[in-house]
Amino acid sequence: MDIGIVVIAFLAVLVGATLQRLSGTGVGLVVAPCLALAMGPHVGVFVANSTTVVSGFLIMFAVLKDVDWRRWGVFAGVGIVGALPGALLVRELSAGWLDVMIGGVVLVALVLTFSVPRVPHVTGRRLPVLTAAAGAAGGFLNTASGVAAPAMVMYSQFTRWPQRDFAATMQPTFMMFGLTSVLMKLFTGATTVEQLPHAGLFGAIVLAVIAGIRLGGLLARRVSAGSARRVAIALAGAGALSALVRGVLALVG
Repeated sequence: MDIGIVVIAFLAVLVGATLQRLSGTGVGLVVAPCLALAMGPHVGVFVANSTTVVSGFLIMFAVLKDVDWRRWGVFAGVGIVGALPGALLVRELSAGWLDVMIGGVVLVALVLTFSVPRVPHVTGRRLPVLTAAAGAAGGFLNTASGVAAPAMVMYSQFTRWPQRDFAATMQPTFMMFGLTSVLMKLFTGATTVEQLPHAGLFGAIVLAVIAGIRLGGLLARRVSAGSARRVAIALAGAGALSALVRGVLALVG
């Protein structure tokens, strides 16, 4: 594999993991559109899914006491329901349509994540239904585009989930979404073993995640979560817009 792609992937994951450690979001938003541009949407999102498995697993240990394991269990279980149609969609779509979908989903995710209006508070018997629906939607979006944020953020808004507990629970949730996406894509043939990059790239990604988490911990006292989110918005927005434009040009060309 081209060394330039390895460097791009390493830097994207390093920045994404650092922002994730600082603000609770960043890996999917930053890494998915960046890797889609560098490696193509099929392989790029697959590698982004693999990255969230590693980042979610490692960051989870720093926030274990705040994780809501009951909700995580629902998300992890029903995420499989959404991952299957997501993998089948990826298998059937052309690279151009995937670029459009990835760019569009990330841009919508940014709007939902950082400018969601106040929505009704869902409680009582409707809450389990909403939890299951959010998990299925998150599994679908993560598999199709590498970004589960829209479903999860909207769920947190409807349930008035405290940010600290939400951010903590998202780490094992994103880990399971990523693992489910990877396995489902291999199972359905949406991504084949022959398409995968050299194993060395995945080793570099693991190192980038570890370095990003460490760097985020060091910066935590000097960089606010708000500043980290603004950086994530800028990087994710630029990558998503680029992927969207490339996809449109491929479809009309």
